[in-house]
Amino acid sequence: MLPETTHGSDDAPARHRRRPSGRATLGADLRGALPDAAAAVAVTAAVFVLLYARMEAGTSATVAVMPFMDDPGTYWMYLLSQAFGWSALLWAWGTVVLGLALSGPRPATPPVHRAVLERWHRTSSLTTTALMAAHALLFAAELVRYEAGAPWAARLWGGFADAFVPGWYDSGTGRVAIPLGQGALYLAIPLGLLFYLRHRIGPATWRRLHRFVIAVYVLSVWHTLLYGTNVWYGEWPRTAVWLLQVPVALLLLARLLRPARRAERLTAPRRGRGASWAARAAGRAAAAGAVVALLAVVASGHDGGRERPAPGPATGGHGHEPG
Repeated sequence: MLPETTHGSDDAPARHRRRPSGRATLGADLRGALPDAAAAVAVTAAVFVLLYARMEAGTSATVAVMPFMDDPGTYWMYLLSQAFGWSALLWAWGTVVLGLALSGPRPATPPVHRAVLERWHRTSSLTTTALMAAHALLFAAELVRYEAGAPWAARLWGGFADAFVPGWYDSGTGRVAIPLGQGALYLAIPLGLLFYLRHRIGPATWRRLHRFVIAVYVLSVWHTLLYGTNVWYGEWPRTAVWLLQVPVALLLLARLLRPARRAERLTAPRRGRGASWAARAAGRAAAAGAVVALLAVVASGHDGGRERPAPGPATGGHGHEPG
């Protein structure tokens, strides 16, 4: 998830636009991402401890959905998968905020140098993708563990297919939620790594493709709200997810109203460019409507959450069936 303005705006001097842009390499960014990744692992560990403690204390929303999982020692991989999912969503949020800040209106006196923000954006993008992959891998590992007793080949294929093959998971809410998460992961990998091939595909092509990274974030949030058992009820985790979307929506609106690149600004339509102008205007109107709707949802509390079910006897069934 990389900024669209790495190569400068249209009003930059030509000598700056022609300057070689291959200084940021994947190897250097991977090394630079180590502190960021270490912080993400620490956050993941903290979330895991919280989820484990809630399950032991009997306050886990996951257990409210699936009573048979009331055993954190057995289902620790599932809890760790949830923890990686939460940290991935948090890092995706930070990456999107940085990207929108870089490609939107520029403050007269930025608190941090632009090159530093761009580096943070690149490294947080790599960390986000790694966290998403860890979330999916641990979910697959838990599915393999859950099917103990079946032949190893069947267990490995079943866990892999349920976690990574779109449409394979055929039960409950996961029929929709899991493909959404898979779509986010499968888009994040190429769209993020394309930055390091921009000198081959051309900066203009890269910028056009890079705009679709916002879809990665939208799919991630949608996946979380549908399948994250900790956000199903009217408690603080779901409220936090919604509140975090407010700055994203406002930054997106600011970026659409006044992008950093002069060529993308919504000026009077020129002859022969009416369709392009209309598309940009429609995008800005849609973003404004989304901001209003988001604020209304947060204020009303009617966000599609569910009522916590009454405690009941533990039942068997598929180990990951929040639907």
